[in-house]
Amino acid sequence: MNTPAIEASRLQKKYDNVLAVNNLDLRIERGEMFGLVGADGAGKTTSIRMLCTLVLPSAGQAWVLGMDTVREAASIKDKIGYVAERFNLYATLTVEENLSFFAKLRNIPREVSEARMQELLQFCRLEPFRKRRAEHLSGGMQKKLALACSLIHEPEVVFLDEPTTGVDPVSRRDFWRIIAGFLAKGVTVLVSTPYLDEAERFHRIAFMHKAQIIACDTPQNLKAQLPGELVEIRTRQVNEVAAVLSRLPFVQTAQIFGDTVHVMVDRAEERRPEIDRVLKEHEISAVDLRRIAAGLEDVFVTKLAGLEDRRQGWSSPETPVNLTARESAQPEAAVQVSGLTKKFGDFTAVDHVDFSIGRGEIFGLLGPNGSGKTTTIRMITGLLGPTAGNAYVMGEDMSKMADVVQSRIGYMSQKFSLFNDLTVEENINFYANLYSLPAAALKERKGWVLTMAGLSGKEKTMTGDLAGGWKQRLALGCTIIHSPEVVFLDEPTAGVDPLSRRAFWELIQKLSTGGTTIFITTHYMDEAEHCHRLGLMYQGKLIALGSPHQLKTEQVKGELLEVITSDYAQSLALLSADTRYYQVSLFGSAIHIVVEEASAASPQIKRLLESGGVTVHSIKRIPFSMEDVFISLMEAQELNNSVASVQKGD
Repeated sequence: MNTPAIEASRLQKKYDNVLAVNNLDLRIERGEMFGLVGADGAGKTTSIRMLCTLVLPSAGQAWVLGMDTVREAASIKDKIGYVAERFNLYATLTVEENLSFFAKLRNIPREVSEARMQELLQFCRLEPFRKRRAEHLSGGMQKKLALACSLIHEPEVVFLDEPTTGVDPVSRRDFWRIIAGFLAKGVTVLVSTPYLDEAERFHRIAFMHKAQIIACDTPQNLKAQLPGELVEIRTRQVNEVAAVLSRLPFVQTAQIFGDTVHVMVDRAEERRPEIDRVLKEHEISAVDLRRIAAGLEDVFVTKLAGLEDRRQGWSSPETPVNLTARESAQPEAAVQVSGLTKKFGDFTAVDHVDFSIGRGEIFGLLGPNGSGKTTTIRMITGLLGPTAGNAYVMGEDMSKMADVVQSRIGYMSQKFSLFNDLTVEENINFYANLYSLPAAALKERKGWVLTMAGLSGKEKTMTGDLAGGWKQRLALGCTIIHSPEVVFLDEPTAGVDPLSRRAFWELIQKLSTGGTTIFITTHYMDEAEHCHRLGLMYQGKLIALGSPHQLKTEQVKGELLEVITSDYAQSLALLSADTRYYQVSLFGSAIHIVVEEASAASPQIKRLLESGGVTVHSIKRIPFSMEDVFISLMEAQELNNSVASVQKGD
């Protein structure tokens, strides 16, 4: 019998009175990619740290490559690689200096380390940046460098703790291409992630909830366990559809997914005409209504919805405080940006950006890491002075009136401004006083924030002791406690589980309906579908602007094929190497390919894959998603830049 790569038996970790991991049982085979999925605070990171020998268990046992994680920790460390959620790079060292440091740390001979460094630099597409300091890399590049450093000694097992959280889709795609390459060499990978599309490509998945594994199986088997069938409704009235259908007796759940609603019923084909009739009775138009196969996010949300009281997440109290915008004379544009530019020395972070946002509009700003999104928000909110151009908020010039306007806006940054050494209640009181909230309103609004964030009963908890998701909820509450007219949210849901993200967006929709303007940046493409309009930034420039529907229908060329095969890694390698297909992307365990004509390309793709020993399950044309659009526009821009560089002789 082969020794598994990782094994755990009744593994526990307790911190004072908090049980972080409870009776963890795992068996992960060699060469397997295994995923841990769960909300913040579910126990994923603690589990990984115990298996990496970084944290001693309170009870139970674990083995890595047959070695005990407590008694043989030193031997295990030479055989594994570990990328933490907050990875350990040296900011002032260059890319190659970081790699060289970790090679020396692992006592790798120089002649061997140099060959491995070159291979990793090319494999991770970091060769052009080998002389750049780590602090000057984008977030996606830093993640790839951290992965390369963890692979420098050719480990047999790699542990990845939320490696792509906060990384744009293009960088995420590159990251998983790297992992697919190492899986082909027999490396075992244990990874935690909040992205359910990523979890589709794992061999097996464990859902964690409140320190325990609540389900563990292959993605296919987990999806087969759903208690019903799914109908997908594509519509521009997602909130109305979800509200109406959730009241029907045969509807188990009605969950919003971007510009679609997934409705779980007992018998999909039988219920479709009935659903169509109900929508027509309520004068709700549906672009498309069809039965679909369940995704892992459907499974996860269904399981969580059955275990969690919804009000433990982003919820609204029965008697909510009125947090909608002030009813006063307002300009039509809540935000107006003209020629906005920011330079840091010779580097142009934001380059002559123009757009406007209407009152009550939800505006999303998308772009790769380092594209200028956060810099743009900081200039609009008056936290950073522009090099050129103007930003107006509620009709006021932010270069002159920022101090006055800031009492009318709310800003939640990526690294949200909470005080870890204050309690939950003290943080709320601090922001209420900062915004000069009247004492008469403080008690009611404090109660609203606590209930909305699911923190009732945790008022005296130190903020530094909260998991990341709880901190985000508290930060949002502090951001909107003073009823701001415009709210700026910089990647507010990074790392938050899908159920909490959806409840969060329900709150955002309510604020928007009440007249509050929302400016949001996000890396979740399904979230981008909730926005009324979107702007796409690349290298400091705004390269696309419009509604999600406009971007999906007017900004992309060609047709999109979805290819499902027996081996996604081999399929990806074969298709990527074929010069006929310039845009090949991994979406879960499926592959998306942009082609000129789907009917002509489909048989060609089938022949190519079958000649490479891959079984093709299906090839079909599908509509473009926002993630497809994002990747297509990014790659088109990169191609244009490459052509321009060649023409200039660079």
